Amino acid sequence: MTEDRGAPSKPPRRLADRLFGAAAAEPAPRPARPVAVAPPSLRRAALVVGVEAAAFAVGTLVLLYLTVTGDPDSTARALAEVVLAALAAGVLGAGAVGLSRVSEWARGPVIALQLFLGIAGFTLAFSAQLPLVGLPVLALVVAVLYLLAAPESRLAYEDR
Repeated sequence: MTEDRGAPSKPPRRLADRLFGAAAAEPAPRPARPVAVAPPSLRRAALVVGVEAAAFAVGTLVLLYLTVTGDPDSTARALAEVVLAALAAGVLGAGAVGLSRVSEWARGPVIALQLFLGIAGFTLAFSAQLPLVGLPVLALVVAVLYLLAAPESRLAYEDR
């Protein structure tokens, strides 16, 4: 029987390790993610979306105040409107942060909400005869969609 004196000896395995397996070794640390710098058009789009989010947040508070202090025909419907407005404000706010960080998930929800806001703005401006409300909404929607369609904004997402 030869004995190898230069090699380090392994510690004896515990019964639990033999029955259930030993714990895994610590993984190697993850490399740092490169920070993407948003081009100016994407930062401007994030700013406009942030303004929309703030407007929705104020609108949510106004709707909540009117629901609580008024006498709505349907309290459930009025509260549902408050919840939907708060949800839209939250999605737009998160989308603004995502656009400023060039996050891949941010463009889809922002564009979808812009399409809904465009329809609402068109309806307010022309069908409901409220151009002082509908035209600014349409202007914000056009600005966001234009800034997101700008070549430097699109290239920022293709480089990732």
